[in-house]
Amino acid sequence: MKRFGIIAAALIALSSPAAAFAAETASPSLACRAGQAVDEARFVQIGGIQQWMTISGRDCANPVLLIVHGGPGNPNTPFAQSLFGDWTKDFTVIQWDQRGSGKTYGANKPAEGEALTMDRLTQDGVEVARYVRAHLGKRKVILMGGSWGSALAVNMAMAAPDLFHAYVGTGQLANYQDDVRVGYAKTLDLARAAGDADSVGKLEALGAPPWTNPRAFGILRRVGRKYEALATEPPPKGWFAPAPGYDTPAYEANYEAGEDYSFLQFVGLAGDGMGPKIDLRQLGTRFAMPVYLLQGEVDLVTPLEVSRAYFDDIAAPKKEFIPLARTGHDPNRTMLDAQLDVLQTRVRAEAMAGDAGGAAPVAP
Repeated sequence: MKRFGIIAAALIALSSPAAAFAAETASPSLACRAGQAVDEARFVQIGGIQQWMTISGRDCANPVLLIVHGGPGNPNTPFAQSLFGDWTKDFTVIQWDQRGSGKTYGANKPAEGEALTMDRLTQDGVEVARYVRAHLGKRKVILMGGSWGSALAVNMAMAAPDLFHAYVGTGQLANYQDDVRVGYAKTLDLARAAGDADSVGKLEALGAPPWTNPRAFGILRRVGRKYEALATEPPPKGWFAPAPGYDTPAYEANYEAGEDYSFLQFVGLAGDGMGPKIDLRQLGTRFAMPVYLLQGEVDLVTPLEVSRAYFDDIAAPKKEFIPLARTGHDPNRTMLDAQLDVLQTRVRAEAMAGDAGGAAPVAP
């Protein structure tokens, strides 16, 4: 798979391979009680179509964590079990294949010319959050996203703040134009300093952004990934081996087709996709929930200085910016350990107290 192992930062949640293909149609709402484990993997009607979701946790007393994956088009369900099995000890983890991605793409091939929009995906994400809080008997859920998923998650948080205990973002995509402009300049400087004539030639041929060439973002990312790798701790071998059931030719074909479709929707044919329009400040900068942003110090996709400037502008009941040493845009052990630490030490207790503070919503 040409990009199957490239996962946008911090967007991976646990799914159970053993149960992943056991039930692929909706079931009656679950009465989830303390002490009870939950392990579901199935399609749920979201936004008028069947969308793939996994729910996994060892104790339904734990708070619910909704992961918003990156890409767009890079669902994390194929790799989640090998990466985050331990997360289900303290959280009930929700993974959702977004419209246009993974199994959701496979079940709902888009019509010719059908567009993805941030508004449509935001509505889907809010509906997912409402579904899982009612299905699991919680007042709110914890929201977590990275890269593309961080921009979508902030849209969700602003659209329905009553649904979320806290927002945890990694590789925060705050303003696409600023991110690409700074990332291009930093990557070109690194290539020049290294005497890398091939990379310098490719970048200079693109010229400085903004771009209308749909291939430009991918060219920059391939060069940037090379230089991130020189300054970061690599992920452990085997992290991104797809789990059983996600390793079939049919799934691989759907994953790649969804990835291609979603990526083109992100960049646009003429610089007019979802990505170039992202400017989170236009949504407002006041959050109703605590905000924790984790940022790789050598990230060339969402550079630290751009994410930090956005963080400085926001207001929230609590907020914290956490730089990650020897970390770029893609996941490594440092990133994942830091995410789990924030969830366990800053978010979990308050989420549990919040869920205990009143009646849970009733499932429709």
